[in-house]
Amino acid sequence: MIEARGLRKSYRTRRGRKVTSVEAVRGVDFAVQRGEIFGFLGPNGAGKTTTLRMLATLIRPDGGDATIAGVDLRHAPAQVRQRIGFVAQTSGTYDQSNARRDLVHQARMCGVSKSTAKSLAEAAIVAFQLEGFADRRIGTYSGGQRRRLDVALGVIHSPQVIFLDEPTAGLDPPSRARMWQEVRRLRDEGMTIFLTTHYLDEADALCDRISIIDVGLIVAEGTPSDLKREISGDVVVVDLAAPDTAGAPEPATMLEASKILAEQPCVYSCEAIDHTLRLYVDSGATAMPQIIRALSNKGIEPGAIETRRPSLDDVFLAKTGRTLAD
Repeated sequence: MIEARGLRKSYRTRRGRKVTSVEAVRGVDFAVQRGEIFGFLGPNGAGKTTTLRMLATLIRPDGGDATIAGVDLRHAPAQVRQRIGFVAQTSGTYDQSNARRDLVHQARMCGVSKSTAKSLAEAAIVAFQLEGFADRRIGTYSGGQRRRLDVALGVIHSPQVIFLDEPTAGLDPPSRARMWQEVRRLRDEGMTIFLTTHYLDEADALCDRISIIDVGLIVAEGTPSDLKREISGDVVVVDLAAPDTAGAPEPATMLEASKILAEQPCVYSCEAIDHTLRLYVDSGATAMPQIIRALSNKGIEPGAIETRRPSLDDVFLAKTGRTLAD
């Protein structure tokens, strides 16, 4: 449904008299299959939104090619727009309007008659459960209600592909869970969904496949399960902050603990992150007693220690040398 080859985009920035070029996207390649939820995971500034805006024909690529639903992005952008929907990070609605009016207006802009637009608006109100507030001023909506309206506006013309840019940013946990349900429903109805996110749990729980992008380059791609399987064994997280305070340990303590644990036979990789050490081991159950003993022998008392399976953040760390939060 989507195929990108070598997409690139640079921006020129001016600081005083000096003009510099910033490569936002540095040649990305990926393919999205029909009817899947495809996630673009990465930190702010990684190139997620720029890539999405190129695919949605909002900005023109500097190089590379892409096809959307069988249509060439560069040579037939108007045809691409007929096949896609787009939901930006910020809402495009007006506080003084209401959901029903905006939905009818959006459908009319897609070229349908007024009666058809009213029917489509009513169907969207029911599908996204907007009935309780569809005729109320949008300015009175909660963040979750407004976001559901944004998505309803993006799909009212039944596009083959919908682009969602950070669809749950700023939402509370119940509203995020509700949005996940809506996204899954659209996928189950046959729509192909391309979404950007910087939430690890969202990418893990929602996406059929993901691409991890960093500084304009794709560093990994696959299903969340496959990517996590690339990080073999378990992860042991040692928190060196004092258990009775929230204070960080002394730098010398961090350095000593990191050196001690990196030398343990059971540890094949050690990363220091804030006041914690992230250790990669074959078996957490076997390694934890050895780790506790090694620290105790040097008089170092961790505030907490836990073992878990690798996460997408561990994948990002392995591919880039830093965590997604960094």
